[in-house]
Amino acid sequence: MTGTTRARTALVLVAAAALVLAATAAARSHARAPIVIGWAFDSKGAMAPFDNPALAAAQVRVKQINAKGGVGGRKLLIKTCDTQQNKAAVAKACAQKLLGQGADVMFTTCDVDFAAPVVQETINRGVLAVAPCIGTDQMGPKRFGAKGKLAFSFGNVAQDEGSAMADFAWKKGWRTAAIATDTVIVYFKNVTAAFQARWKQLGGKVVDSETYQSLGSTNVQNAVSRLNGVKADVVVTSTAGAFGALSTLVSGLRSLGNDTPILNSWAGDGTYWLPKDPKVTNYWFVTFASAFGNDPNPAVNKLAKQVKAGTGGFITGPAAIDGVVTAIKRAGGSTKGSALAAQMVKFKKVPTLSGLVSFSAKLHTVFGRQYRVIEIQNNIPRVVGTITAKVVPHI
Repeated sequence: MTGTTRARTALVLVAAAALVLAATAAARSHARAPIVIGWAFDSKGAMAPFDNPALAAAQVRVKQINAKGGVGGRKLLIKTCDTQQNKAAVAKACAQKLLGQGADVMFTTCDVDFAAPVVQETINRGVLAVAPCIGTDQMGPKRFGAKGKLAFSFGNVAQDEGSAMADFAWKKGWRTAAIATDTVIVYFKNVTAAFQARWKQLGGKVVDSETYQSLGSTNVQNAVSRLNGVKADVVVTSTAGAFGALSTLVSGLRSLGNDTPILNSWAGDGTYWLPKDPKVTNYWFVTFASAFGNDPNPAVNKLAKQVKAGTGGFITGPAAIDGVVTAIKRAGGSTKGSALAAQMVKFKKVPTLSGLVSFSAKLHTVFGRQYRVIEIQNNIPRVVGTITAKVVPHI
């Protein structure tokens, strides 16, 4: 081998070594790059009692995961943007901002109508869109078409929740129900429709069906008057204290001397809305977890205290984080929207802090998870049992 040949060989080896080092450095750099979770949330509006606790609990969960090395060597990083009471233009701008900051996954608010601008902007970019606690079957292809394959919620789907409420009511020995439907959002309407469907399957009787609308309307008073004139074992509704009508509904009936049990969905969770006089009695709701320190799971109680949770929905934040982490691991570390969605749609009883999570091609919102049943007497909440829906009725 001549001197020239040896020199050329050496140069080739040096160049090859340099390429290997560069590739290794690039790989290490990528491994260290965080997995960015964009989170567009409502900090002060009607969804704040649900969005804020979910975000706070998720941030705790992220710290726990990062302390153990992250996901495949990559840390999780949450970047937030306030939708300012879910104003559509602001929500869309939040999505654009977070995506521009490199969001690998986008989290959004807990109602599909309010979340739509964020979801649409996200899935149009091919990024996975996740809601911690949207409760309708619209978080998916039903609402967003083919691109909706990239949209999922870790809330309980309304059909499952209404069914669980009916199972609980039947178990209590109640046989006649008066249904009061808040028409302001799809989730509220779907819960009571699912209750009614399951209630009839069980053999229960609906003796009255009223509608009202929260968020500024006064027609709840008319519904109260009509409900008071009906004999029923239970009054069933789905509405949130933050939306304004729940306190009026409950206090209105109690002020009339009507002590009929009132059964609400997760929307009616929390004590923030309770009137001081008259104190709320004989009021029940189903929820993800207890925020009041008396949940059957000690880990849930610890987290609830840590984040000062006001409603059981706080647990959906870490549940959604757990779910996304599982999807990333199953996708071989990929954060591509289609890869994550392909894994999530196959979730069957995946463990999370909130319980077992399942999705399907039809339902991108959780079904089959165990609910806590909480009773409020004299403004004091306590867990009185658990319930899991036996069927998911068609509505």
